[in-house]
Amino acid sequence: MARWPAGDPDLRTTIESFPLGEHALLHLLAVSSICAERLVADPQILSWLQHPDVCAARRGHGRMLADLRAATSESISAQNFRALRVWKGREMLRIALREVAEAASLEETTAELSQLAEICVARVLEHWDAELRQRLGSPDAEFAVLAFGKLGGRELNHSSDIDVIFLYSDEGQVSANLTNHEWFNRLATKVFETFAVKDSAGSLFRMDLRLRPEGSAGPMTRSLESIENYYSGFGETWERLALIKARAICGSDELAYDFFRRHQPFIYPKSASAELLDEIAAIKRRIERDIVGHENLDRNVKLGVGGIREVEFVVQALQLLHGARNAFLQETSTLKVLPALADLELLTADEAAHLNSGYRFLRRVEHRLQIEAEQQTHTLPDDSASLNLLARSLGFPAAEAFSATLRQHMRRVRIVFERVISARPQDKPGARERLDIFSDPVRAEKSLGELAQGRSSFHVAPRTRQIFGKLRPLLLDWLAEAADPDATLTQFIRFVEAYGLRSMLFELLVANPRLLELLVKVFDASRVGADLLIRRPQLLEEVTRGGMLDRDVPVARHLEALRSTDAAAGKLDAVRAYKQAQFLRILLRDVLGLAELDVLQAEHSALAEACVIFLHSIFAPAGDLTIIALGKFGGSELSYGADLDVLFVGENTRAAQEIVTEMGRTSSEGSIAAVDARLRPDGEKGPLTSPLAAYERYYRNRAQLWEIQALTRARAVCGRAGADFIEMARRVWAAVGQGADLFAQIDAMRERIRRDRGTGSEILDFKTGLGGMIEAEFLVQALQMRAGVWNPSF
Repeated sequence: MARWPAGDPDLRTTIESFPLGEHALLHLLAVSSICAERLVADPQILSWLQHPDVCAARRGHGRMLADLRAATSESISAQNFRALRVWKGREMLRIALREVAEAASLEETTAELSQLAEICVARVLEHWDAELRQRLGSPDAEFAVLAFGKLGGRELNHSSDIDVIFLYSDEGQVSANLTNHEWFNRLATKVFETFAVKDSAGSLFRMDLRLRPEGSAGPMTRSLESIENYYSGFGETWERLALIKARAICGSDELAYDFFRRHQPFIYPKSASAELLDEIAAIKRRIERDIVGHENLDRNVKLGVGGIREVEFVVQALQLLHGARNAFLQETSTLKVLPALADLELLTADEAAHLNSGYRFLRRVEHRLQIEAEQQTHTLPDDSASLNLLARSLGFPAAEAFSATLRQHMRRVRIVFERVISARPQDKPGARERLDIFSDPVRAEKSLGELAQGRSSFHVAPRTRQIFGKLRPLLLDWLAEAADPDATLTQFIRFVEAYGLRSMLFELLVANPRLLELLVKVFDASRVGADLLIRRPQLLEEVTRGGMLDRDVPVARHLEALRSTDAAAGKLDAVRAYKQAQFLRILLRDVLGLAELDVLQAEHSALAEACVIFLHSIFAPAGDLTIIALGKFGGSELSYGADLDVLFVGENTRAAQEIVTEMGRTSSEGSIAAVDARLRPDGEKGPLTSPLAAYERYYRNRAQLWEIQALTRARAVCGRAGADFIEMARRVWAAVGQGADLFAQIDAMRERIRRDRGTGSEILDFKTGLGGMIEAEFLVQALQMRAGVWNPSF
């Protein structure tokens, strides 16, 4: 009162003669700092409030709109709609005054607040619609604004967001350079921006568009057909709940009617499953965990245990399940539908009464919390002074009596919620323990959750999550068998993200558990295989169809497949892609244990041979270049990533160079294989190709023993001189094998390799160390040479 400006109206006289009683205004000033600020800023509001018809009864839409027009004689958009904000603030004060004076029921208060918001939206939309039509032309389509949440149910509180979506009827062109979508998006943006403005007169309402299809990531406005496609393909349970409270507040009534007609089956499905209740229970648990927090569950009157949201969830869940067969349940107001639920015996009379009284009490508490500063708060103060003030403003003598009544209401609401929605379901036995296979179970749980939903903000169809619910235990079973469950799960998630069509993939894996086993084993065993599958996820189905994993593929069949591609000189990506797919097929056979080691090595060798032959047919079609395989390639013992040791016989050096280059070239499809021709005469210093006679002279006159020994595995791959080269090599090789110092020379060579290439650890040097692979190979080859047994694969 000390801040009240001198002059009329006299504050004391006004309070004593106030129509709602002298305590009404004092009560409001005591509990609402923002209302006090408004009165001090504009004392004439008191004169207006003194009129008996202003506060005595609820004001209808027509009366409220008439007052707005009187208060905004100039253009409503002047000073960025300041007059509209001033008028809204005055109305908010009047509504708050009627509530604290107990001159208005809960229904009257929420209806007036909702009506106030509707008028603001309609006037702002009206202005921008007219301006855009004048400036840009008129689209041949209708536009509507739908309200959701508390505004949709005419249940707005003193600091509610207003949840709305914008829609237009048809796509089309406004002009050559402007589509209907662009025009309506500009309109929606203008409306949204106007509501975001705040100045000394305050603001309008916080407009929230996140309930639109795809949430914040989606376009601000959509066509009717686009919205219908979204809900039919991706609509989720929480969106059904939101639509139960949806109604048109301005724009085209015909368009709004068409919207609700089309979406009636989605909002109230005839075959609604009780699984919806589990989804609602899960939504509530997420709210409690992620938004409210454990420490505030008994202090948050909206989202806490037994709070307003639980009343709404009970009512909306029953509407979802039974609304299709009982049209009178298709009601946006929570309080109006409660008696109907009791009439159908979906709630007992006591349950309906407890929800009714609990909802009313909790809404009164919510309003008192928000009237103070029009802030969106639902949490009780934790200091005793503020809690006592709140209690007294609600008619309680002290905080203790208020808290006892609050606990009673919230306990009763919770009991009904647990009976209808069901209490928190227990995890299946072993499900929680199964996460102990991960080094960080909490992180793993989050990752598993992202598998169904994805990391983006886009919605995923409910069917996808349902299928993943079946896949999850199967996945965890296989991950438990992995050597590194954490890394394997990470690779699996990468693959799912790359695959894209989650629902299709999950259904494929549930229907074919062998594929799931295969994926997990590959991701656990091979980083190369995992990267290949993630880079080209379509390979999974390509290499597993038609029993391809159950049989070997010989060189002839590889060549048949390669010849069916469009590969040609300079266009060899098809060969690279084929090689990568077949590499993956062999890897999958390996990790699934479908083939022994010698078979797998032969498969790697056959694949490499087919690729070499195919490139040879492109670059040396006349056959004037012969390719001889040596080493593990010659012995058909190739392993993963091995180079191909070869010799080029003939004089077509250009063809040889082309083959070496193209075999090793890496593109987006990967590479074929690295070709190593260093076993040729004089090694890297010698020519890449030499005629047969040059090879024979070299081997007879200048070759070292290890070069002759390498011929043990010589095998002709392609070219006209293949048989002649092998015959020459066999004669030279057999003669050298009779040398008296053969074994001594081979042993000395083996020792040099062990000394120069080894690490000194007999355990780690399984290839070059004592008793390693080199010793076994050298011993066999020495015996072959001595006995004259020519067999490259021996």
